[in-house]
Amino acid sequence: MTDSAIDAILGQYNRPGVPGASVIVLSRGKVAYERAFGSSDLETHTRATIHTDYRLASLTKAFTAMSIMLLVKDGKLRYDDRVIDVLPGFPAYARDIRIRHLLTHTSGIVDYEDFVPDSQTTQLDDDDVLRLVHRTDTLNFAPGSAYHYSNSAYVLLGLIVQHASGVPFPKFLHDRIFAPLHMDSTVAHVAGVSRVPERAYGYTGDSAGHFSRTDQSSTSATLGDGGIYTSVVDMEKWSNALDHAALVGAAAMNEAWSPTLLTTGKESGYGYGWFVAMVNGEKQLRHHGESTGFTNAILKYPRRELTIIVLTNRTGGDPWDIADRIAALFP
Repeated sequence: MTDSAIDAILGQYNRPGVPGASVIVLSRGKVAYERAFGSSDLETHTRATIHTDYRLASLTKAFTAMSIMLLVKDGKLRYDDRVIDVLPGFPAYARDIRIRHLLTHTSGIVDYEDFVPDSQTTQLDDDDVLRLVHRTDTLNFAPGSAYHYSNSAYVLLGLIVQHASGVPFPKFLHDRIFAPLHMDSTVAHVAGVSRVPERAYGYTGDSAGHFSRTDQSSTSATLGDGGIYTSVVDMEKWSNALDHAALVGAAAMNEAWSPTLLTTGKESGYGYGWFVAMVNGEKQLRHHGESTGFTNAILKYPRRELTIIVLTNRTGGDPWDIADRIAALFP
């Protein structure tokens, strides 16, 4: 009964000639549902499968946060290190920002996308983002005093990982997260350098229901804030590793999954790469990911040992609402 109910929720993806969705539900340590719908590539009529690799967009941020957590575990970084002391080229006006502020979106650093004109066609890389944050000389607010979601923060964290570890960020992710967890189809994608094994391409629909390929934009090549491609099969391995504190200790995971306390005394609602909330007396962990042609969601209820992951290769579609509706089927 649950399978058919979930199938009904995903009906918009279960038609010929539309971009796909791959979905997995993990309940009490087991796969409760795992299915794919639609197409990963409309031009070649390739069907989406549970092995299809989607661009995670901002679901990447939890991996970037974990990279920092691993370097803290290694003793190479501390959460309260000033960024200016660990990242060459960081702007002087932001000297009071700590690594912790970047992780929790409480740094006040401007979002680099504010400086990217709609007319830009050349893709930005992470070094470009470091240059773009020099285009101002002020922060949005004093570090730690407020919350404001900033993609700049996570691109900069990726650069910090690269500098502190001495290896490129994609290699660090592979060596310290993907390979140990046997996430064999997962890659931080760099065009011309890496290959995505079973790649989904992104699309955007018009009012008539026609989809056109919109796979990349000028901000689709940055890594720390959104550059990982993976499948729901590999995301199961990632989710299980988080639940069992397999990469860092339980205390570190608890810190990552707790809302940040602002200097005002209020909670921010964000931990280290995760939105954190209490919903009906139950801790909820979630993140959404949106970029040109891709929209994704992950939703976790630790008490229920429930995780729902929805990956899609289309703009829009509200996978977070889909995840909520699926969660309601697992009391």
